[in-house]
Amino acid sequence: MVKRMLRRLSLALLALSLLLGAFVTHEWFAQKPFMFRVFLDRSLLKVVLKSPETLTSLGFLESMGFTAHNGELNNDSPEEMDVLLAQLDDLKATLLSYDDAYLDENEQLSKDISLYLLDFIIASKAYRYHNYPVNQLFGVQNDYPSFMASTHQIHDVEGAEYYLSRLEKVKVKFAQNLEGLKIREQKGIIPPKFVIERVLTEMNAFIDTPVTENILYTELVDKIDSVTDFPLQDKERILLTARVHIQDSVYPAYNLFIHYFSILQSKAVDDAGFWHLPNGDKAYQQALKFFTTTDLTAEEIHQLGLAEVARIQTEIVSILETQGYDVSEGFTQGMAALSNEPAFYYEDSDAGRAQILQDYDKILAEINQGIGKAFMVKPKALLEVVRIPEFKEKTAPGAYYQQPAIDGSRPGRFFANLYDIKATPKYSMRTLAYHEGVPGHHFQLSVAMELESMPFIRKMAPFVAYAEGWALYSEQVAWELGYQADPFDNIGRLQAELFRAVRLVVDTGIHYKRWTREAAIEYMLVNTGMPETDVVAEIERYIVMPGQATAYKIGMMKILSLREKAKLDLGEKFDLREFHDVILKNGAMPLTILERVVDNYIAARSLENDRL
Repeated sequence: MVKRMLRRLSLALLALSLLLGAFVTHEWFAQKPFMFRVFLDRSLLKVVLKSPETLTSLGFLESMGFTAHNGELNNDSPEEMDVLLAQLDDLKATLLSYDDAYLDENEQLSKDISLYLLDFIIASKAYRYHNYPVNQLFGVQNDYPSFMASTHQIHDVEGAEYYLSRLEKVKVKFAQNLEGLKIREQKGIIPPKFVIERVLTEMNAFIDTPVTENILYTELVDKIDSVTDFPLQDKERILLTARVHIQDSVYPAYNLFIHYFSILQSKAVDDAGFWHLPNGDKAYQQALKFFTTTDLTAEEIHQLGLAEVARIQTEIVSILETQGYDVSEGFTQGMAALSNEPAFYYEDSDAGRAQILQDYDKILAEINQGIGKAFMVKPKALLEVVRIPEFKEKTAPGAYYQQPAIDGSRPGRFFANLYDIKATPKYSMRTLAYHEGVPGHHFQLSVAMELESMPFIRKMAPFVAYAEGWALYSEQVAWELGYQADPFDNIGRLQAELFRAVRLVVDTGIHYKRWTREAAIEYMLVNTGMPETDVVAEIERYIVMPGQATAYKIGMMKILSLREKAKLDLGEKFDLREFHDVILKNGAMPLTILERVVDNYIAARSLENDRL
């Protein structure tokens, strides 16, 4: 009897296992999976699985024993992108085939966000080559060494072998990128002269560095040395092979670009704006739509920027005046006096730069302790502050953030630019730390990654106005919580907001109103009080990233307006922590959809209040 029961149970379990296997197989291969979330996650996962560099960055396969992707590089060929773009119409058709009536509120939101993204990408196919993928800020020529240094993990000999594999394969990656550059050249999309000059200077310096001093080699040495009990014989073999690969594979890859850009240089012009490219005006408006997730025109954004610049400058002048500064000639005079005071700067030395990093850590530790006053949700991921790699800091922005690995193997990183000591006045540090760290980028992106109920597209959606708008908004939240109570720290906060308002003016000025690079630099110098090195780097950034810089202020203003709306409608029942939950726990989204989400929250909360 017992044997018969066990046999039946075994058969039942086998049948269940087969059914589950058949279901899983169906969900992976069927054009339309039964489960809506499976469709969303599967669609994104199929894209991610073709990107070994993304897989390394996310770091979730390693915990399941899959590591081979760490020895591969992305296929950057135009043909690979053709394949991806060709799939979009079918993806949209399948997405639309899921009946709204059978979706819950969260699934409906996921559908709307995914549809927004798909519609935009499909509409942007015509402008696919309207960009400068190799420039002074980013591109394979500096993304590759940065990726190898900060993202590729080495915990054992296998990880080091994968590092070598990626060194050897880099020439193919550069050749694939070169194909795309040549297509752009044929279409008349050639970077301005200064961009070509910058990348040539950068790449020549990179290959002129002795192999054993190159970041690709020194970082490998550091990574291996950090591994306890790494076999000495393996270390010697790996380092020898790395030297060979850098000399025979990496440097020749860079020479491909150096040769190409040296010839392209004669075809480049000084015109900086997108307006001078074929269909550049339409491409710029499309860029504005993508980055702001609104239908605001370039003219509307320009005028909004001018108004915000005037408002914020008035606030700064008022504070400077109360602190005893002569502002009889206005904002520029007051900020010039402030920026010339030695007390606001660190020692221009290695020790001074090390102290900056330590002080950033203290600022972040302090706000972490009191963040519960405004937030119910907190990320689990850790955050560290590091210096931007020196080989690229001269043309890099003042700071940027790199999100943590999903499996926790790599913390979030706030990269600070320490090239020019005058670019880090003490009164600006709190604001920058809040923007990049807590409660800014690290806080928002880590919370999104840790949301268990969200499909991956909601955790990783590239909505810049939401993400950068949140980071800029978080600067004001920190001030409201009392963390910039010192008047000079408040000037630092207002100067950061002013900086983003000026961006609205200069970005549209360059690409819509046909300002020259020099005119934009002059406007930003006069109206921000920033060091010239920072201003030049920023203006040159806007030239190669049209529209991106407008997202910050547009996003911040939308979040603030939605908060004010919630306050007015809910009155005494308004809870700032609840409002922040609504913004953060739904992941990134277009501002138009964010407004709908907040409206739904207000309506639901109001109904609860009426019942009470």
